[in-house]
Amino acid sequence: MSRTPRHITTTERRARLALRHRLAPGTHATAPEAVADSLVALHGTDPATVYLAVGARLADPSATVPETTRALYEDRTLLRMHGMRHTVFVFPADLTAIVHASTGLAVAARERASLVKDMAKAGAPDAAWLKEVEGSLLSALTLRGQATAAELAVDEPRLREQFVYAAGKNYEGVHTVSTRLLRVLGVEGKVVRGRPLGGWTSSQFRWAVAPEHPELDIAEAQAELLARWLTACGPATEADLKWWTGWRVTDVRRALAAIGAEAVTLDEGTGYVAAGDLAPPAGPAEPWAALLPGLDPTAMGWQQRDWYLAPELRPALFDGSGNVGPTVWWDGRVVGGWAQRPDGEIAWRILDGEGVGREGEAAIGVAAERLRGWVGATRLTPRFRTPVERELSA
Repeated sequence: MSRTPRHITTTERRARLALRHRLAPGTHATAPEAVADSLVALHGTDPATVYLAVGARLADPSATVPETTRALYEDRTLLRMHGMRHTVFVFPADLTAIVHASTGLAVAARERASLVKDMAKAGAPDAAWLKEVEGSLLSALTLRGQATAAELAVDEPRLREQFVYAAGKNYEGVHTVSTRLLRVLGVEGKVVRGRPLGGWTSSQFRWAVAPEHPELDIAEAQAELLARWLTACGPATEADLKWWTGWRVTDVRRALAAIGAEAVTLDEGTGYVAAGDLAPPAGPAEPWAALLPGLDPTAMGWQQRDWYLAPELRPALFDGSGNVGPTVWWDGRVVGGWAQRPDGEIAWRILDGEGVGREGEAAIGVAAERLRGWVGATRLTPRFRTPVERELSA
């Protein structure tokens, strides 16, 4: 006899989010590794996002910069690499082999084929030449330990060679071999981004040879990644899962079956939770406030976001490519945006005041001061600017 799927309300989804994403009172973590593990992955396209996402969830935010730097560049317990949807993320080290097998291999094949094709169209050397340059690059990087693309080009001058990309198109450009080749090697899991040249907001990275990891079965890796993500972010619809992973729908369905995911009903339709995860959370009873950065993994976690972000707020809080900017949260939903002004002040604005009240505004103010306190003299400019962030930062 079939069981009627349990309905999970929007209120319960917000409670799960608050607890599992370490945003509710009493759930903050003591180390960046715990934050990353709770979220599965931290968005890394904008380097500042990694630190800001961690800082919003640490019990001691003053430890954000030194501890996240330690995890990324000293202990290497967190690694920056391409993952889902061909996006740069920061993953717990034990997830890198899983992400590589479940997602990276397919993307890597496309990336290498695209590079070879673009070079051929431009009359550049062939794939055998590229493979020879690749070997030379990896040897030089092994000897140096960490290096920039410019430093590697001293050892292997052919990395400086250029070719025209998309000739005759309105997006025509000139690429160096080093730029495209390092990108391909990164997706293939052969190199990783090392310590940046500047501070924690810098996007100029050194490169290092990637640590060795086991080669996993693709289907098993996909099942493991989906199980972790559903535990952190479930319930989610099939559309959410397909969007977040970047997989084909057949891969998503196969992984759901492999992990024994349980179907539930949501206001959006059918959703899924991890096996044994049907019970409602015990809390939180307390409302909470948070200022999350642009591209935060909570704000970007689902394709269907109406249960925590009203559609009418999107034009102000997203850029033209669908990237979310800095958001203000109150009790499980996005209610506004924030920005840093030139003098360091954290300015914020409520765009949806329903249910916020004086309590919410006071809590948001505390969160803003908390952020300003640990950011200190560092100035923040999101890589993807949004209308409300531009206005508030002026």
